[in-house]
Amino acid sequence: MKKIITNIAVISCLALTAQQVSAQKVVVNREVETTNDGKMLLGNQLKDQFLKAPYADWFVKEHDEYTVDQKAVGELKKAKINTYNLVVFMGTWCEDSHRDFPRLMKILEELKFPDGKLTIIAVNRKKESPTGEESRYNIQKVPTIIVEKYGKEIGRIIEMPTSGYIERDLVEILKKDDKSVIKEIFK
Repeated sequence: MKKIITNIAVISCLALTAQQVSAQKVVVNREVETTNDGKMLLGNQLKDQFLKAPYADWFVKEHDEYTVDQKAVGELKKAKINTYNLVVFMGTWCEDSHRDFPRLMKILEELKFPDGKLTIIAVNRKKESPTGEESRYNIQKVPTIIVEKYGKEIGRIIEMPTSGYIERDLVEILKKDDKSVIKEIFK
Protein backbone atom coordinates (compact mmCIF):
# COMPACT_ATOMS: atom_id res chain seq x y z
CA MET A 1 0.00 0.00 0.00
CA LYS A 2 2.87 2.33 0.87
CA LYS A 3 4.42 1.67 -2.57
CA ILE A 4 1.14 2.52 -4.35
CA ILE A 5 0.81 5.82 -2.45
CA THR A 6 4.46 6.66 -3.21
CA ASN A 7 3.94 5.88 -6.91
CA ILE A 8 0.80 8.05 -7.02
CA ALA A 9 2.67 10.90 -5.33
CA VAL A 10 5.60 10.62 -7.77
CA ILE A 11 3.30 10.50 -10.80
CA SER A 12 1.32 13.49 -9.50
CA CYS A 13 4.52 15.47 -8.98
CA LEU A 14 5.75 14.60 -12.47
CA ALA A 15 2.42 15.59 -14.02
CA LEU A 16 2.40 18.90 -12.14
CA THR A 17 5.99 19.63 -13.18
CA ALA A 18 5.20 18.83 -16.82
CA GLN A 19 2.17 21.12 -16.71
CA GLN A 20 4.21 24.00 -15.28
CA VAL A 21 6.97 23.55 -17.86
CA SER A 22 4.48 23.51 -20.75
CA ALA A 23 2.62 26.60 -19.53
CA GLN A 24 4.27 29.51 -21.33
CA LYS A 25 4.50 32.70 -19.35
CA VAL A 26 3.87 35.83 -21.36
CA VAL A 27 5.80 38.79 -20.01
CA VAL A 28 3.75 41.96 -20.31
CA ASN A 29 5.12 45.52 -20.62
CA ARG A 30 8.71 44.43 -21.29
CA GLU A 31 11.03 47.36 -21.84
CA VAL A 32 14.58 47.06 -23.12
CA GLU A 33 17.45 49.52 -23.46
CA THR A 34 19.07 49.65 -26.88
CA THR A 35 22.25 51.36 -28.07
CA ASN A 36 20.70 53.06 -31.11
CA ASP A 37 17.10 53.63 -30.02
CA GLY A 38 17.33 54.04 -26.25
CA LYS A 39 14.32 52.61 -24.41
CA MET A 40 12.08 50.36 -26.49
CA LEU A 41 9.00 48.30 -25.68
CA LEU A 42 9.14 44.67 -26.73
CA GLY A 43 6.43 41.99 -26.73
CA ASN A 44 2.91 42.12 -25.30
CA GLN A 45 1.94 45.54 -23.99
CA LEU A 46 -0.95 47.12 -22.13
CA LYS A 47 -2.12 50.48 -23.46
CA ASP A 48 -1.25 52.28 -20.20
CA GLN A 49 2.43 51.62 -20.93
CA PHE A 50 2.30 54.27 -23.66
CA LEU A 51 1.37 56.95 -21.14
CA LYS A 52 4.81 56.60 -19.51
CA ALA A 53 8.03 58.34 -20.55
CA PRO A 54 9.53 58.31 -23.12
CA TYR A 55 6.57 56.92 -25.13
CA ALA A 56 4.09 59.51 -23.82
CA ASP A 57 6.03 62.22 -25.68
CA TRP A 58 4.71 61.04 -29.05
CA PHE A 59 1.67 59.04 -27.93
CA VAL A 60 -0.23 61.73 -26.01
CA LYS A 61 0.35 64.47 -28.60
CA GLU A 62 -0.89 62.38 -31.55
CA HIS A 63 -3.75 60.87 -29.51
CA ASP A 64 -5.04 64.24 -28.32
CA GLU A 65 -4.67 66.07 -31.64
CA TYR A 66 -6.40 63.43 -33.76
CA THR A 67 -10.01 64.09 -34.77
CA VAL A 68 -11.93 60.86 -35.10
CA ASP A 69 -14.28 60.41 -38.10
CA GLN A 70 -17.57 60.10 -36.20
CA LYS A 71 -19.47 58.81 -39.23
CA ALA A 72 -17.02 55.91 -39.59
CA VAL A 73 -17.19 55.26 -35.83
CA GLY A 74 -20.98 55.05 -36.13
CA GLU A 75 -20.61 52.50 -38.93
CA LEU A 76 -18.14 50.49 -36.84
CA LYS A 77 -20.62 50.42 -33.97
CA LYS A 78 -23.38 49.21 -36.34
CA ALA A 79 -21.04 46.53 -37.68
CA LYS A 80 -20.43 45.41 -34.08
CA ILE A 81 -16.65 45.83 -34.17
CA ASN A 82 -16.59 45.05 -30.45
CA THR A 83 -17.34 41.40 -31.33
CA TYR A 84 -14.04 41.17 -33.24
CA ASN A 85 -10.49 40.80 -31.90
CA LEU A 86 -7.70 43.18 -32.87
CA VAL A 87 -4.02 42.27 -32.92
CA VAL A 88 -1.70 45.25 -33.34
CA PHE A 89 1.99 44.98 -34.15
CA MET A 90 3.89 48.23 -33.67
CA GLY A 91 7.34 49.57 -32.93
CA THR A 92 8.10 52.29 -30.40
CA TRP A 93 11.00 53.25 -32.71
CA CYS A 94 8.76 53.58 -35.81
CA GLU A 95 7.39 56.93 -37.04
CA ASP A 96 4.34 55.31 -38.69
CA SER A 97 3.55 53.62 -35.37
CA HIS A 98 4.00 56.97 -33.60
CA ARG A 99 1.30 58.39 -35.87
CA ASP A 100 -1.22 55.57 -36.28
CA PHE A 101 -1.05 53.65 -32.99
CA PRO A 102 -2.24 56.61 -30.84
CA ARG A 103 -4.95 57.32 -33.43
CA LEU A 104 -6.13 53.70 -33.24
CA MET A 105 -6.23 53.88 -29.44
CA LYS A 106 -8.37 57.03 -29.61
CA ILE A 107 -10.76 55.34 -32.08
CA LEU A 108 -11.02 52.28 -29.80
CA GLU A 109 -11.78 54.57 -26.83
CA GLU A 110 -14.63 56.14 -28.82
CA LEU A 111 -15.95 52.65 -29.54
CA LYS A 112 -15.50 51.53 -25.91
CA PHE A 113 -13.61 48.58 -27.41
CA PRO A 114 -13.01 45.89 -24.75
CA ASP A 115 -9.39 45.66 -23.57
CA GLY A 116 -9.67 41.87 -23.52
CA LYS A 117 -10.19 41.82 -27.31
CA LEU A 118 -7.08 43.90 -28.02
CA THR A 119 -3.56 42.48 -28.25
CA ILE A 120 -0.68 44.93 -28.61
CA ILE A 121 2.69 43.47 -29.58
CA ALA A 122 5.74 45.73 -29.79
CA VAL A 123 8.55 44.55 -32.08
CA ASN A 124 12.19 45.51 -32.56
CA ARG A 125 13.66 46.95 -35.76
CA LYS A 126 13.88 43.43 -37.24
CA LYS A 127 10.09 43.14 -36.64
CA GLU A 128 10.66 40.46 -33.99
CA SER A 129 8.92 39.90 -30.66
CA PRO A 130 10.04 37.68 -27.75
CA THR A 131 7.26 35.13 -28.38
CA GLY A 132 7.67 34.96 -32.18
CA GLU A 133 4.05 35.99 -32.88
CA GLU A 134 5.23 38.05 -35.86
CA SER A 135 6.01 34.85 -37.82
CA ARG A 136 2.54 33.44 -37.19
CA TYR A 137 1.02 36.63 -38.60
CA ASN A 138 3.68 37.15 -41.30
CA ILE A 139 4.49 40.69 -40.16
CA GLN A 140 6.63 42.59 -42.67
CA LYS A 141 5.85 46.22 -41.76
CA VAL A 142 4.59 48.13 -38.74
CA PRO A 143 2.16 49.16 -37.64
CA THR A 144 0.00 46.25 -38.74
CA ILE A 145 -3.57 46.11 -37.43
CA ILE A 146 -5.20 42.70 -37.81
CA VAL A 147 -8.96 42.15 -37.45
CA GLU A 148 -9.98 38.64 -36.40
CA LYS A 149 -13.25 36.86 -35.80
CA TYR A 150 -13.43 33.37 -34.30
CA GLY A 151 -9.64 33.12 -34.60
CA LYS A 152 -9.74 33.78 -38.36
CA GLU A 153 -8.19 36.85 -39.94
CA ILE A 154 -10.79 39.04 -41.63
CA GLY A 155 -8.42 41.74 -42.85
CA ARG A 156 -5.49 43.95 -41.96
CA ILE A 157 -4.16 47.48 -42.26
CA ILE A 158 -0.45 47.46 -43.08
CA GLU A 159 1.83 50.42 -42.29
CA MET A 160 -0.76 53.11 -43.09
CA PRO A 161 -4.47 53.12 -43.90
CA THR A 162 -5.22 53.21 -47.64
CA SER A 163 -8.05 55.71 -47.13
CA GLY A 164 -5.89 57.88 -44.87
CA TYR A 165 -8.14 57.05 -41.89
CA ILE A 166 -7.84 53.90 -39.77
CA GLU A 167 -11.53 53.95 -38.86
CA ARG A 168 -12.58 54.11 -42.54
CA ASP A 169 -10.28 51.19 -43.42
CA LEU A 170 -11.75 49.22 -40.51
CA VAL A 171 -15.27 49.87 -41.89
CA GLU A 172 -14.16 48.47 -45.27
CA ILE A 173 -12.69 45.37 -43.61
CA LEU A 174 -15.93 44.71 -41.72
CA LYS A 175 -18.02 45.23 -44.88
CA LYS A 176 -15.97 42.54 -46.64
CA ASP A 177 -16.55 40.23 -43.68
CA ASP A 178 -20.33 40.68 -43.94
CA LYS A 179 -20.22 39.85 -47.66
CA SER A 180 -18.13 36.73 -47.08
CA VAL A 181 -20.59 35.48 -44.44
CA ILE A 182 -23.52 35.98 -46.85
CA LYS A 183 -21.61 34.10 -49.59
CA GLU A 184 -21.00 31.19 -47.19
CA ILE A 185 -24.73 31.01 -46.32
CA PHE A 186 -25.85 30.82 -49.95
CA LYS A 187 -23.22 28.31 -51.16
